[in-house]
Amino acid sequence: MITLTIDGNRITTSPDTTVLTAALAHGIEIPRLCHHPDLSVSGGCRLCLVQVQGRANPAPSCGLLCEENMAVQTSTDLIEKMRRDVMDLFVSDHPMRCAICDKNGACDFQKYAYQYGIAETTHDFEISKPLYQDDNPFFIRDHEMCILCGKCVRVCDEVVGANAIDFAGRSFGARIATPFDLALSESACVFCGSCVQVCPTAALLPASRIGKGREWELQRTRTVCGYCGVGCQIEYATRRGQILYGQGFRDAPANGEYLCVKGRFGWDFAASPERLTHPLVNKELAAALHLPIDENATLNDPVLQTREGKNFVAVTWETALDLAAQRLADTLRETGADSIAGLASARCTNEENYLFQKFMRASIGTNNIDHCARLCHASSVTGLGMAFGSGAMTNPIRDIRHADCVFITGSNTAESHPVISYEVVRAVKNGAHLLIIDPRRVPLVDHATLWLQPTPGTDSYVFLAMAHVILRESWHDAEFIQTRTEGFDAFAEAVKQFTPEIAELQSGVPAEKIEQAARMYALGERKFGASAFCPPNAASEPRGHSSILYAMGITQRTNGTELVLTLANLAMLTGQIGKPSTGINPLRGQSNVQGACDMGALPDVLPGYQKVSNAEARQRVENEWGGAVSPKPGLTVVEMMQAAFDKKIRAMYIMGENPMLSDPDVTHVEHALKALDTLIVQDIFLTETAQYAHLILPAAAWLEKDGTFTNTERRVQLLAPVLAAPGSAKTDWEIVCELGKRLDAQRSDNEKVESSRAPRWRFDGTEQIMLELARVTPIYHGARHPRLRGNGLAWPIPDENHPGTPVLHTEKFSRGLGKFHALMPQLPYEQTDAEYPLILTTGRILYQYHTGGMTRRSEGLAWREPRGFAEINPTDAARIGLRDGGWVIIKSRRGQVRTQARIGERVPPGVVFYSFHWKEGPANVLTHAEKLDPYAKIPEFKVSAVRLENPAAEHDAKKSAKPKRSEPTDEIMAQPAE
Repeated sequence: MITLTIDGNRITTSPDTTVLTAALAHGIEIPRLCHHPDLSVSGGCRLCLVQVQGRANPAPSCGLLCEENMAVQTSTDLIEKMRRDVMDLFVSDHPMRCAICDKNGACDFQKYAYQYGIAETTHDFEISKPLYQDDNPFFIRDHEMCILCGKCVRVCDEVVGANAIDFAGRSFGARIATPFDLALSESACVFCGSCVQVCPTAALLPASRIGKGREWELQRTRTVCGYCGVGCQIEYATRRGQILYGQGFRDAPANGEYLCVKGRFGWDFAASPERLTHPLVNKELAAALHLPIDENATLNDPVLQTREGKNFVAVTWETALDLAAQRLADTLRETGADSIAGLASARCTNEENYLFQKFMRASIGTNNIDHCARLCHASSVTGLGMAFGSGAMTNPIRDIRHADCVFITGSNTAESHPVISYEVVRAVKNGAHLLIIDPRRVPLVDHATLWLQPTPGTDSYVFLAMAHVILRESWHDAEFIQTRTEGFDAFAEAVKQFTPEIAELQSGVPAEKIEQAARMYALGERKFGASAFCPPNAASEPRGHSSILYAMGITQRTNGTELVLTLANLAMLTGQIGKPSTGINPLRGQSNVQGACDMGALPDVLPGYQKVSNAEARQRVENEWGGAVSPKPGLTVVEMMQAAFDKKIRAMYIMGENPMLSDPDVTHVEHALKALDTLIVQDIFLTETAQYAHLILPAAAWLEKDGTFTNTERRVQLLAPVLAAPGSAKTDWEIVCELGKRLDAQRSDNEKVESSRAPRWRFDGTEQIMLELARVTPIYHGARHPRLRGNGLAWPIPDENHPGTPVLHTEKFSRGLGKFHALMPQLPYEQTDAEYPLILTTGRILYQYHTGGMTRRSEGLAWREPRGFAEINPTDAARIGLRDGGWVIIKSRRGQVRTQARIGERVPPGVVFYSFHWKEGPANVLTHAEKLDPYAKIPEFKVSAVRLENPAAEHDAKKSAKPKRSEPTDEIMAQPAE
């Protein structure tokens, strides 16, 4: 550490700190326009000049490193004059229309112009950049307001990694532009809005806020994003009950100021006219039961005027809730508790999922409770639980930026978890190696040191061969293995046979690349620069820190649990766990899929992953809930659908899930839902699943509720309502409580809940629900809403004084010793053949989310990616004469879809990629549920056998094969008519 003085204040700081950073950290304000703490030094604006004692000329403080005994003055007569001259020059090329500017009151340029009294320039005034661009629905670019500070260029490069814009032109013609001045939609721009976030002027503004009010007229509310599992905190600016824009903020723990396109711009779905605003009942059922109809709502609700909505009528909440309780009570009496099943939701809060599983277990009496984690990360929960004792992400998101090596497999991070990809980009820019194992060329491959491209379904051979090489070359951490693990000898014996050469034969990945990957990960090697964890000449920790990131490319497989165990083996083998910037980090797909698992929305565990077979755990919740809990594990979502098809499940209650698009083999799902006697759906839109419902309950969206989400790094964070729910829609927890009260009341006398148990559905709000769930959930014992304000806490939180646990397994694993598993590789269940010669793999794209309920109702997101498409290699396209942008039919053994073809090299020959967001061509018509992972019961979405057909070629072939009408000869023409 070194000591210096700034404006007479004695300051101690590290020698690699700049004067500007040191000053700001100690509350000493220095004007600046081109500086940003997350970006490289520019020094272009010259406002941050300071005077150093003993030096003749002022220097920009943003690039001036602190030195021992340095004496700095931030404000002298000379410096103030120079700053005033700088602002004078800026104003000579910048209109001062502050009174009518949308950024009035939140503009750094305006602040400094006011500070130095510059209302107009002393120089000739002529705008050199009059261009105004509104070529997209997300933000505008007003070049005459641009001061060429370059912050937008640097954030696009250094944080986002897109490199979509740069400086163009020279002198007064200089401007910020895309390559060749293309429209943003034709560039590498991902419309994340990070450039808008860091812009110090009105050159970049959200299009949605233009002309909608001055900054001081807007209300601001901070909440948590309801899209993917990153858990970004967002500040929304509203006026008169409408959102004008959203932005990040520096203190947000997972994301800081940065967001993706969905989080920053995808909020307008909440105001969609397609929102459910009244309880709805199937028209035929309402007539058969002579239900009182809400005539006004039925006539005026726009949802009921649609083709799908015409099958329903509106009713009051009293009618709807009474009907739901009666139908469930009748099913209980007639066919028993286990003939009812429930699906909770990864888009609902912890409090809501807790109450939902409590309703199923305490009021219904069944463990038939599951949710979408079964279809994404069930194998993570199972596999990491087997290896470590805890099935969750081990390290914080912010840890990634300091890693020496980042190993990504089965994750298109840049599109599925963009803000986490920003951390990966930062690590790479800082010198880390990036290793990617993926059959598809995902966007982060552009930043990778090494990309291994196995044939889909063969990656287990690559992982096993990496372990083989690590042992062969003695790159393993013998001390860690000896003191922290068990089962090593059997594992080591098992991997002896899996040489890189064997892996190359099975996967197509060259053996030398596998060896390179093994070294890179095991030793935590860097491309350049010093490791934060390996000081020069420090023998205490010679190994760099490597972090594994993975997602559904690994988990959505019939051997998903074993693949997760293989990654866990690699982490334990190298000691790359239990330390900062290491670990096994499954990236959760939905906003609260981690929390829904934590809350026990699974068929075999109670809240906090306590097995339903555990008598002590059951006793704990029974005492709290006032009712017996079955020790028998329930059905998973896939098993539920089969049981419904077989008429063993007679009633189903679905909260915020859409299995008609998200589940495998949706044709089978359709038949299963049609077979039910009662289907109750609780959602924000008339989803594809809700269209089969007997009763629909309108719920509030995440922008309209409070409570908590738990993000992928186990951080429990508070939501706050930004908008009011539309019409008579209610929060999910209120609906569950009202239904619970009614069901308990409608049970027959010998089943009726004792009066002492009635309070189990009486809650004043989500804070009170949290108190109860904390009492029965060991990993949440210390969670309280007041403690979660701001940054939240990462579980486990064992008591009210505990600060949370950002890094898991630091001293011991949750199960005590980590367990190695000796595994054999398995090929996918469904293999290609002559009839179905290609491999279909499914996934997400950047601009859409899950089953599209929210994103496809967002104007900007729908503009950017309005329809489905399949990625096809040129070799496969040429075989059937496909053209880029033309129609293609994808057929599997279960069905077919018709979609647009995008031909390119992102997929290798023999592989087709198709996203699952599209109701017009559901990807899961093609996938299968014939074989499940034996441990996690997850289906295989990532490998299905398909073939392609070209409808245009078939049409042309039929047209050419049709007999041509012969032309009449002259002789015939000459004959007189009869």
